[in-house]
Amino acid sequence: MIHYEGRVFRPPSEAYSLIVQVTIGCSHNKCTFCDMYKEKRFRVRPLEEVKADFDEARRMYRRVDRIFLADGDALMCRAEHMAEVLRYIKKLFPECERVTSYGSPKSVLVKTPEELKMLHELGLEMIYLGLESGNDEVLRRINKGETADEIVRAGLMVKEAGMKLSVTCIAGLGSTELSEAHAIDTARALSRMKPEYIGLLTLLFELETPLMRDWQEGRFYLMNPVEIAAETLILLEHIDCEGSIFRANHASNYVNLAGTLNRDREAMCSRLRQALDGKIKFRSEAFRAR
Repeated sequence: MIHYEGRVFRPPSEAYSLIVQVTIGCSHNKCTFCDMYKEKRFRVRPLEEVKADFDEARRMYRRVDRIFLADGDALMCRAEHMAEVLRYIKKLFPECERVTSYGSPKSVLVKTPEELKMLHELGLEMIYLGLESGNDEVLRRINKGETADEIVRAGLMVKEAGMKLSVTCIAGLGSTELSEAHAIDTARALSRMKPEYIGLLTLLFELETPLMRDWQEGRFYLMNPVEIAAETLILLEHIDCEGSIFRANHASNYVNLAGTLNRDREAMCSRLRQALDGKIKFRSEAFRAR
């Protein structure tokens, strides 16, 4: 059987991909809002273990169209280590159409443009990058570990290497105190990167995290659906990402939004205004989940 340690996390678009852990856990693993990978110690898996998993997958599946390299920060391994993984994929799965990975800003920034371009040429097609917020104060409070400028620089490096970029941000992360600044600055950061894909999630507490404890003890206010819709409207009104595919249709979101920027921006803004006017129902808390 293919080895997998701990809980499985992957982007929604990788639901039907072969998932193989190149690394275990997340190299940062200190964000106050995140409960992913907490039970794991970050480490790079030996190449022979990774190759053994791919060998097993080749025996199990007649065709593999997509491969997602887990865990939370596979790109943190050395460029040559990742290159060897990609060469093995190319050899074993010639039919594979797409290889993708999460990438932390740090894992991108520690690589040279030449290394990133090499990885793309070997088949790494897209990187999923967590922006979370474009506001430095929000990033400081959630212990993201990078500034907005650093995250934008990482995103631009991914694009300059020829790879596609998918960026995630989180509504409600700045609470009401920083809501407007969070929305406007996030829109600005996204507009600078102009990623191919933008995913907007909404802050949700399930398992215990430092931010959840702050909420339970009255130090953090969790915004309600109306406040989240108003914040999202501000973000969309300030964004300029021509051609970016925008999705806020995750289970955590109160109002489903989907469109291509900037073409569908006004239609999505109109849907949010309808929700604020009570003409569209917000998703019930009972149906919100990661």
